[in-house]
Amino acid sequence: MKQEKISEAVVRRLPVYLRFLNELSHSDVQTVSSQDLGEKLDLNPAQIRKDLAYFGEFGRKGVGYNVAYLIEKIRHILKLDKPLNVGLVGTGNLGRALCNYNMYTKDNMKIVAVFDADPGKTGTQINNMTVQPMSELKETVSRLGIAIGIITVPAVEAQNVADQFVSAGMKGILNFAPSVLKVPGDVRIHYADFTAELLSLAYYMDYEKRKGQGDADDE
Repeated sequence: MKQEKISEAVVRRLPVYLRFLNELSHSDVQTVSSQDLGEKLDLNPAQIRKDLAYFGEFGRKGVGYNVAYLIEKIRHILKLDKPLNVGLVGTGNLGRALCNYNMYTKDNMKIVAVFDADPGKTGTQINNMTVQPMSELKETVSRLGIAIGIITVPAVEAQNVADQFVSAGMKGILNFAPSVLKVPGDVRIHYADFTAELLSLAYYMDYEKRKGQGDADDE
C-alpha cells in the first residue's frame, strides 16, 4: 500500500465497489473492467482505477479485474475479513430495523449486543439478542470485543450515549441522532442524518423545477 494519506472520499467509495462486485459474483461474473464498473456506478473509470491503485495492483491491462479476487482484497482493506462486533443503543423503530437487517447480512460486521435505557424494553428479544440495560454496556463491550457503536436514540440523549461508548473504549461511532457530538480526537464518528438528506433533496427538487421553467421561457 502506498504510504500517502488515503482520502475519506476514496474510503467511502470502496463499500460501493464491494456491493456491486458482490452482485456480479452472485451472477457468476468472473471479470469486470473499470469501464464496466464506471458505467454501472456512474463513476469515472480512471477514478476507480486510481482509487484501487492506492492499495495495490489488482487488475490486468486488457483483462480487467478478477471479481472474486477484488472482493477478497477490498474486504481485507475494509477489515471485513475478520469479525468486527458492533453494539447498538436505542431500540425504537430505527434501532429494531437495523437489528432486523443485521439478521440477513453475510458480512463479518455484526450487531452482537443491543442496549436501551427504558426498563420497559430491557429483557425483550430482538433477533435472538436480549435488550440489555445501559448499566451493562461497558462490561459487554469488553467481553465481546465490540469496536463500533451505533446510536439510534433521540438527539437529547445522543451525547450521553456517545460518552458511554467512549468510556467503554469504542473507537468508532455511527450516529443516527440529529445532533453533533463531541468525542476525543482518537474516536472516529460518522453521521447518518436522514433529515439533512431530505432537506438537501428539497433544494434540488426546486432547482429542477426552476430549470424546467427556464427552459420553457427560452422557447
